[in-house]
Amino acid sequence: MKVLRMAAVLALLGAPAYAQQMPNINILQDGPGKTDEQKAADAERDRKYKDTLKTIPDAKASNDPWGGMRSDPPKSASTAAKPTAAKKTKSGTSAN
Repeated sequence: MKVLRMAAVLALLGAPAYAQQMPNINILQDGPGKTDEQKAADAERDRKYKDTLKTIPDAKASNDPWGGMRSDPPKSASTAAKPTAAKKTKSGTSAN
């Protein structure tokens, strides 16, 4: 019974290695290329899309409904990470 289990394990471990050696077969055939009219239509569609993106307004500042309820303004990342003074040891070097 152990021999059968070992044979199954070896077969399962060998399958991925065998799959890497198989030739690359493209099942989908390459279709015909685009005509000049289709290329022009795609270029026009892309141009219109980019023009539309330019008309989107910039996002407004934060819309925080509880912003007026806070006693202190929210701290930004730059003010929260202030460096502290290093403590000195007896030898006079700074310890970090």
